[in-house]
Amino acid sequence: MEPFLSVTGAAAPLPLDDVNTDQVIPSAWLKDLNADLAEGFLAYMRRAPDGTRNTGFVLERPQFARAPILVTGANFGCGSSREHAVWALRAFGVRCVIGASPAEFFRENCLKNGVLPVTLDAGDMQQLMAQVLQADGHTPFTVDLQACEIRGPGGFRLPFEIGAGERAALLEGLDDIGMTLKSLPAIEAWEARVARERPFVQAAIATLKPPPA
Repeated sequence: MEPFLSVTGAAAPLPLDDVNTDQVIPSAWLKDLNADLAEGFLAYMRRAPDGTRNTGFVLERPQFARAPILVTGANFGCGSSREHAVWALRAFGVRCVIGASPAEFFRENCLKNGVLPVTLDAGDMQQLMAQVLQADGHTPFTVDLQACEIRGPGGFRLPFEIGAGERAALLEGLDDIGMTLKSLPAIEAWEARVARERPFVQAAIATLKPPPA
């Protein structure tokens, strides 16, 4: 997983509540293994049924092309738990999603795919969204995970919180397996101690293993 330290770029405002994962990546893009997920990202908002580009939609405006920061409404990513939703926003170029109360499984999928999900309370969201709308993609924002801070034009600064374990995993680019492997020496030492002190446990486990092919 690619580490996340900080990201700087256009912040795209999407102040819509309850955007579900079928809107984030419509099911049509899940059937083709070679589908362009970047094109599928919010496809039915970005294009009309006949394929015509909706040039008035935020992500179809030139200054928000491949915007790395997406500022959303509440409950973003609700609906199904499809991981493709995060794959699609990554393919588009988004590395950070900021919103109020994002859907929990969407948030977990972000963390497992190197995307920083920032959750803000209503007051901070209102303040940030006003700044993002005023900048209109012409002035960059920075989301700094090391400092746990959002920075914007005119000296704008807004702190945010994230769990220590989640922050460490993103900073180091580690998934659950990678985080577990950091403790490999301790795990191996424990197993060696158990093998010495309770050999009957190891013997019982051995009986559960399938015979060699």
